[in-house]
Amino acid sequence: MSVTPPTPARAADILTRPVTINGLTVPNRIAMAPMTRMHSPGGVPGENVVSYYARRAAAGVGLIVTEGTYVGHDAAGQSDSVPRFHGAEQLAGWAKVAEGVHAAGGKIVPQLWHIGMVRKQGEPPVADAPAVGPSGLRLDGTDGDGKAMTQRDLDDVIGAFAEAAAAAERIGFDGVEIHGAHGYLVDQFLWAGTNRRTDAYGGDPVARTRFAAEIVAAVRETVSAEFPVIFRYSQWKSEAYDARLAETPEELDAILAPIAAAGADAFHASTRRYWLPEFDGSDLNLAGWTKKITGRPAITVGSVGLDGDFIRGFAGEGSPVKGIDNLLDRLERDEFDMVAVGRALLQDPEWATKVLGGRFDELKPFDAASLRTLS
Repeated sequence: MSVTPPTPARAADILTRPVTINGLTVPNRIAMAPMTRMHSPGGVPGENVVSYYARRAAAGVGLIVTEGTYVGHDAAGQSDSVPRFHGAEQLAGWAKVAEGVHAAGGKIVPQLWHIGMVRKQGEPPVADAPAVGPSGLRLDGTDGDGKAMTQRDLDDVIGAFAEAAAAAERIGFDGVEIHGAHGYLVDQFLWAGTNRRTDAYGGDPVARTRFAAEIVAAVRETVSAEFPVIFRYSQWKSEAYDARLAETPEELDAILAPIAAAGADAFHASTRRYWLPEFDGSDLNLAGWTKKITGRPAITVGSVGLDGDFIRGFAGEGSPVKGIDNLLDRLERDEFDMVAVGRALLQDPEWATKVLGGRFDELKPFDAASLRTLS
């Protein structure tokens, strides 16, 4: 009679399996989820950013996905403290980050980001840049103080993503992640709630995917064939938690297929709670459906290591550590390929090495009150 190994042994056995994304082999199944920190004055990541990521790589995180970094477009951001992935000084800082993570034994990809209509008039780093989006609409459906993008705007943004990806490969990163989630620019095109265009970039789900697919294709053309391109997406938006791109697996297929065909090597499927099924009639979560539909590696994320969603956490209610048996079950049956850890890893930089070593009693629960002091 077979006996299921204890959780510590299972965690080490399942999570330490290497995984390959195009030409990149990651030593284990643990990724660090991207989390905005605003600790880079002038958009330049300094030594504090180097140590922040290297510390977690040294403690066993296989793949670091950086905080969102603004691509080289005037309307891409809304803060002068969020790092940028363009400019000589900024890229020199990022080169040091990549070097530090590699020295610590990890792999790292930057998340490339444009916030679109989330931007408000007058915000840095380019104060006079208007917000841009598919239809000039904010997430609540109201008219913003920005504008609907022209073909020139579309081409400029696509080019900015491609240039950032080329820079990432040039300065030593292991791949790139395109931020297509959470109601930011790329997601604003994917979602019918903000995309009311009547040209080739709006209409049915496939048409709404065109902008994302063109970004992926431009990135794919700019970097080498083996350089991994990851696409992150979500159903929910930061101001519309019940929003959905797809109500059925067939609708999800219509959205993901063009992006995969354009050259996405893997998908990072963002959910608020990884253990919830995405569609009726199946226990698969969003990452599970993504892998089933596309055949590409998938990364899951959403309250991993926590009990409760992050809204309660940021409201100041500490969340006890959630057991990972359910997560291990899903990884063991290859529902998805990697798990991205966010707040638990922010709170406890040693989270990965403690989990891999079976030291669950040493894990620190997330405490929103201490967020600003974490490094």
